[in-house]
Amino acid sequence: MDLRLAPCEKRIAQEEEHRRKQLIRSHYIPTDIIQATFDQMEWDSGRADAIEAVMDFCEQFESGRPRKGLYLYGPFGVGKSRIAGAMAQYLVRYGIDSLMVYVPDFVREIKESIRDGQIQRKLDALRQATVLIMDDVGAENITPWIRDEIFGAILQYRMVEKLPTVYTSNLGLDELEEHWAHSDKGGIEKTKAKRIMERIRPYVEVCYVDGPNRRLV
Repeated sequence: MDLRLAPCEKRIAQEEEHRRKQLIRSHYIPTDIIQATFDQMEWDSGRADAIEAVMDFCEQFESGRPRKGLYLYGPFGVGKSRIAGAMAQYLVRYGIDSLMVYVPDFVREIKESIRDGQIQRKLDALRQATVLIMDDVGAENITPWIRDEIFGAILQYRMVEKLPTVYTSNLGLDELEEHWAHSDKGGIEKTKAKRIMERIRPYVEVCYVDGPNRRLV
C-alpha cells in the first residue's frame, strides 16, 4: 500500500498566514490598514479608478516588474492608506514582498536613531523592499538632512535598481515639491527639492482619490 502524508487544512492555513507575514512588512501602520482587502472596499466613483490602477500595478508582476510606481493623492480620509494596505495584501498572490511605512513617524524615528547608529539598517530596509509604500508623504517635518540624505538616498537607490515606489499623500506633486523646498528653519531650497522630485515624477502614475471623509462616518 502506498501511504502519503498530506498537510491538513489547518496546517495549510497556518503556512499561508506565515507566508503572508513574511511578505508583508509595515512600520507604524495600523492593523486595520495593513489587513485591508479590495473585496471589503467600496468601489465608489471617487476611488474606483485608483483601485483599478493599483490592481493593475500588482498584476504586472505576473509577467515582470511594473515600469512605474503609483502616487495616490487626495483629501483627508478618502481611503488612500487603506487602498495601499490592500495593495500589500494583493501582492502576496504574486509572491511579492512589500514594506509600508508611515512617513511622519519614520522621520521621527530616523532623527532619534542618530544616537544608536541604526540609521543604515533602517535605510536598507526601505531601499531594498521590492515594493516600498510611503504612506502620508508630505505630512512629515522636513529638514534639509531628511530630504537630501534620507529620502534622497532611498529614492536614488530605488531609481537605479528599478524598484517601484508607491506614495500616498494629501499633496499633489507640485505641492509636495513646494513642501520639500522649505526647511524647518525657514529656508527655501527650490533646486534641491526639484532634484528629489526628479526621482519621483518620472517614475509614478498619478491617481487622484476622492470621496467623503470616512473617518467622520
